[in-house]
Amino acid sequence: MDAGLTLSGDMILVLMVLSATIGLFVSELVRVDVAAIMVMVTIGLLGLVPPTDLFDGFASNAVLSIIAVMVLGAGLDRTGVMTVVAAWILKAGGKKTNRITSLVSGAVGVISGMMQNVGATALFMPVVSRISGRTKVPLSELLMPMGFCAILGGTLTMVGSSPLILLNDLIANANRSLPPGVETLEPFHLFDVTPVGLALLVSGIIYFLVGGRMLLPRTKEKSVGAPARTKSYFADVYGIKGDIFELLVTVDSPLVGMKISDAEKLSGAPIMLAIRNTEEPRLAPPSDEMIWVGTILGVMGTRDVVGRFALANQCRVQPRLRTFGGLFNASRAGISEVVIPPGSRLIGQTINEARLRKRYGISVLAVNRRGEILVEDMRDLELEPGDCLVSHSTWQDLSAVGKERDFIVATEIPKEEQRPNKVAHALVFFAISIFLILFTDYRLSISLLVGAMGMVLTGVLSMDEAYGAVSWKSVFLLASLIPLGQAMERTGTAAWIAQEIMVLLGDVPDVVMQISLAALATLFTLVMSNVGATTILVPISVSIAFTTGANPLMYALIVALSASNAFILPTHQVNALIMGPGGYRVADFIRVGSIMSVIFIAVMLTMVNLIFG
Repeated sequence: MDAGLTLSGDMILVLMVLSATIGLFVSELVRVDVAAIMVMVTIGLLGLVPPTDLFDGFASNAVLSIIAVMVLGAGLDRTGVMTVVAAWILKAGGKKTNRITSLVSGAVGVISGMMQNVGATALFMPVVSRISGRTKVPLSELLMPMGFCAILGGTLTMVGSSPLILLNDLIANANRSLPPGVETLEPFHLFDVTPVGLALLVSGIIYFLVGGRMLLPRTKEKSVGAPARTKSYFADVYGIKGDIFELLVTVDSPLVGMKISDAEKLSGAPIMLAIRNTEEPRLAPPSDEMIWVGTILGVMGTRDVVGRFALANQCRVQPRLRTFGGLFNASRAGISEVVIPPGSRLIGQTINEARLRKRYGISVLAVNRRGEILVEDMRDLELEPGDCLVSHSTWQDLSAVGKERDFIVATEIPKEEQRPNKVAHALVFFAISIFLILFTDYRLSISLLVGAMGMVLTGVLSMDEAYGAVSWKSVFLLASLIPLGQAMERTGTAAWIAQEIMVLLGDVPDVVMQISLAALATLFTLVMSNVGATTILVPISVSIAFTTGANPLMYALIVALSASNAFILPTHQVNALIMGPGGYRVADFIRVGSIMSVIFIAVMLTMVNLIFG
């Protein structure tokens, strides 16, 4: 790198775009994917990247690899492989908490090494729920170890997390900016990081076995479990008590002519879960459904609450479930927990605006928001990432909800897996992808897409299901930020920032520089996306390495690995998913995650120096 770099006009423009990017990510004025697209468009308008290269991110090896990994993960999920994993864990773990924690955490970590850690967490949430229900181990003692190890497992291979998938593309960008005569940097292969990832995963498991479990909150829940357990569980955790009753609306009832939404606002109203005002009884009546003479309502509440409401509103309490007995059968319907993941299209909408009953057939009974149970005025409650909706629905509707990208179903659905006869096809094509990655010179994206398309062609997934499996928010976020990294390299901005950092730090030992980069990447990851942190910091770290004579590949890897050090706050998607079902608060993540973050940096730097130093 040239000494004494001075700021040019293009560098100033890149720094302004970089500052705006960080500001948008931290403030969340707009969604992160929208912010990333704005950054890409701005870079194009300012001419900081040639127009012919501006949209290269959408055809990049990293973006296509992430799409393929998501499809492969969906194929494994659809065939019921996770049911086999759960059965094995239950058989091998018995009822000993430490053994169950080790097996669950280890299994999700290994699986996370071959698919996105958010996807692995989503797959394992009902598995952990089932294990909790059968072993009586509180869900709060299993979900955080499982979630943390899913994040750690993303460091096992170069396809386990978005930063590692992106890393080779950023290294290729750095090579294009090297001065003549400087040796180009070699890309990492699939299992180059595996020793580091294994050490991190083992350290995470040991942490929770030795002392981390003592820091976990002691919540009241027993388990989400199977339908037979839901009544006591939801009563203890959410205060949802009572039974199902049928109310016949008489000719003198003031409810006649009201909408369901109006009836629910009446003083002392029970939870309204079903209606029959036509020939067929139905669950989850829409808010605008009208109540007429002879309408039968299926309501949930204690006998006293339902009795007082019936008396006040001239309704007749039926002696038994004549109309809705089949609908409320535990084998057909029940209460569940559904989490709103980051990126859901429902975020910012009220429960009323989302029309969850009409569109999805689910009635929201309560909301768990960062440990606070909300049961009042829920219709006007705006949905936020990580909200855990306690809902009532048929298992068939819940199964359909589980296929939507806008929800994560945290409760075990009592149904048969959809395509257990396709397990062999899914495993064969997954193995083919791994074989191509390991033993051929095909690009990572080609190797993974072979397996993904194989699953589609053999009926493991339909093409529409494959499209639905892709988080397009993640795709646009990654593809749109790649030009920012290119602009930093092309204009010399990364080299200038590295020069200024060296002036600020002075002559420090190599280990101090490594710790600084790891800490900086961790901080960036906590307040912005891990993809954004990697895109910004890898070019800077490579420039610092060339300046100090250190190993550029090692510095770049330290940044990409540290982008997974996201345990202190529930800003990471995995943490957001487990927060509601686990009953965790922000303080729980700070308490447990701070120690995990320190362990992560210590173990990661030790292993990276041993292997790549």
